[in-house]
Amino acid sequence: MTPSEQIDDYIAALTDWRGPILAKVRKAFLAADPAMVEQWKYMGSPVWERSGVIAVGNAHKDKVKLTFSHGAALDDPDKLFNNCNGKVWKAIDIHEGDDVDAAALQALIGRAIAFNLTKVKAKK
Repeated sequence: MTPSEQIDDYIAALTDWRGPILAKVRKAFLAADPAMVEQWKYMGSPVWERSGVIAVGNAHKDKVKLTFSHGAALDDPDKLFNNCNGKVWKAIDIHEGDDVDAAALQALIGRAIAFNLTKVKAKK
């Protein structure tokens, strides 16, 4: 099974509000860059990568969490990050009834991609 198929199954198994939210979030990640790659890592989590990990998505009992691996380095003018305890990572916790601003999320993903691309160039 491919990672995308595993993510399809994961979303389909979420029969409450979390399934549609995770599907909407996934769509934003895939629309952000045609080179975005989906992976299935960390003992069963959707992961979106572009020149490195962009974010991990998890459905918890009371929320959908998007953890951006280098979120602390990203500008967040739309104030999407609401779980910011890490010095490197930052997360967006989406609760039932929350609206997901897909355009703002896609812009944040774009900044994460730009950050990863800068890291790759710096290694050369």
